[in-house]
Amino acid sequence: MTKELKQEYTLRITQANKTQLITILYEMALLYVEEAQEALAAGDREGLKNAVRRIQGCMCELMDSLHMEYEIAHNLLQLYLYINREVAKAALHNNAENLEHVRPVLSKLLDAYKQIEGQDTSGPVMGNTQTVYAGLTYGRNDLMESAADPAANRGFCV
Repeated sequence: MTKELKQEYTLRITQANKTQLITILYEMALLYVEEAQEALAAGDREGLKNAVRRIQGCMCELMDSLHMEYEIAHNLLQLYLYINREVAKAALHNNAENLEHVRPVLSKLLDAYKQIEGQDTSGPVMGNTQTVYAGLTYGRNDLMESAADPAANRGFCV
């Protein structure tokens, strides 16, 4: 993941509600699947291992967010475990086919959560974060972002 993408995801995470956080995790997992496929094609064993570890990290976060008192959570858990198994097989056997099994599952889940996103009117999960304004200043070749109150206390509020 590039530095710019990391910054973009960091900004999105700080402003996201619960549903948007799930959507972001699916997007990141899909991005890591793509990185794993590229590493596999290039014969980069270490890159493949890192990408698989990141995919599994996303899956762990998604599993931790499940509310198991609902029946659908059990179905989602089975999908997440399936994804973990497939990416582990891909890393173990250097097999891109296992990664291709994962992509449609993640894409369909992402599409479903994007539809749900529009119905979630709750506020951001994170509070006390920096406000970022885009478009106030322009760099030579790109749009610059400014953070408001950079010296403000952003620690835990009691």
